[in-house]
Amino acid sequence: MSATTKLNVPIARTSLTDDEIQSVLEPLRSGWLVQGPKVREFEEKWSAFTGSKHSIAVTSCTTGLHLSLAALGFGPGDEAIVPAFTWIATANVVEHLGGKVVFCDIDLDTFNIDPDKIEALITPRTRAILPVHLFGLPADMQQINEIARKHNLWVIEDAACGFGSRYHGQHVGTLGHTGSFSFHPRKAITTGEGGMITTQDDALAEKLRRLRDHGAAMTDLQRHLGARPYLLADHPDAGYNQRMTDLQGALGAQQMNRAKQIIEERQRLARIYDDAFADLEWLRTTARIAGLEHGYQSYACLFKPEPVTLESIPRINQARNEWMDHLQQVGVSTRPATHAVHMLSYYRKKYDLQPADFPNAYAANDCSISLPLFHGMTEAEQNYVIQKVRENKG
Repeated sequence: MSATTKLNVPIARTSLTDDEIQSVLEPLRSGWLVQGPKVREFEEKWSAFTGSKHSIAVTSCTTGLHLSLAALGFGPGDEAIVPAFTWIATANVVEHLGGKVVFCDIDLDTFNIDPDKIEALITPRTRAILPVHLFGLPADMQQINEIARKHNLWVIEDAACGFGSRYHGQHVGTLGHTGSFSFHPRKAITTGEGGMITTQDDALAEKLRRLRDHGAAMTDLQRHLGARPYLLADHPDAGYNQRMTDLQGALGAQQMNRAKQIIEERQRLARIYDDAFADLEWLRTTARIAGLEHGYQSYACLFKPEPVTLESIPRINQARNEWMDHLQQVGVSTRPATHAVHMLSYYRKKYDLQPADFPNAYAANDCSISLPLFHGMTEAEQNYVIQKVRENKG
C-alpha cells in the first residue's frame, strides 16, 4: 500500500462464513421459525462456552436485563445503582419497571463502575446493582458482590459487551444473579438483534423462561413434541413476548463453532494497537489488568492532549471532535466510546443532573474515542488506522 492510498475502515463490520449464512436456511426449510430446536442448540453452546448452568435466549440484551429485574421482583419505588457511563439501556430497564435509577460514577482508568463509590449510594429502597463489563473489560465483581451480599442486593450483570471476557478465569455473566449479553451487529457474535441471559439459579432460570414466553409453563416446541400438542399451556405469570426466533438461533449456534477463534482474533488486534500506541502520551489505550481477560467488543481509548480536569474537558472535547472529523475525512471511522447517561435529555431533566455531578463519566463522554476493531479486519486496514492515528500530534 502506498503512502497516498486511501482506505475506508469502518468502526465495525459483520463477517459471516458461508456455513453461517447457510445455517439460516435450515429453519426456513423445516418450517419451524419461532423459538425452537435451533434456539435450544444456541443456548446449549452458550452455556458450554461460558460455563453458565442456564442460558436463556431473548430478543436483546435490553430485554434480558428487563426480564432479570422483573423475575427477581424489582418494581415501582425500588432503586437500582447503575454506572453513569454506559449505553442508555442499562438505565432504561429500571425506568420501564417503575424504579429509580441511581447513577454511580466510573473509574476513568477502566471506564467501569467505581466500586468504591457504590456503598454511599445505597438506601433502604436499593434492590439491585447493575455493573457493566464495558467494552469487554470485566468490572470489579469481587468488591461489587461483597457490597451486594452485605446489603442483600441483587447483582444483574450487563454483559452486553462481555463475550469472551473472564474475571480471574470465570466468564462474565456467571458472577451475579444473572448476566445479559447482546448479539447486536457490533458484537463478536451477532444474530442481528438478540440477547442471552445466563444464571446459575435453577428456579430463577425457570421463571425467566416463562416470562420471555408470555408466562407460559411450557414452550410451543415442548407442547408440539408432547403427547397432546392440541392442549394449550398454563400461564403462571403475566409474561412478555421476548423470544428469539430459530432463524437467529441457527445463526448464533453456527457462529459458536468458532467462538474461541473470534475472541483470539480480537485480542490479537488489540495487542497490535497497544504496541503501536504505547509511546503516545496523548492517547491512553484500553486498560490491561492482571487476572482480567478482555473480550474487546470495541477498542476504547481516552484522548488526553492535556490532563483531563473539569476545566479542560471542553477544550479536549473540541480537539477530539476535530480529530474525529479529520479521521472520518481520511477514511477512518471512530466513535465516542459510549455516552454518559446522566447527560442525556431524559435523565438530565428527570433527575435534574449536571455533567459534573459524575465527573469521570463526564470526562469519558467528552474525551473517549473508539477505534475500528472487528473480526475480519485486515492487516492493511489496521496498519492504515495506526498510520492515521499516529499522524495526530496530540
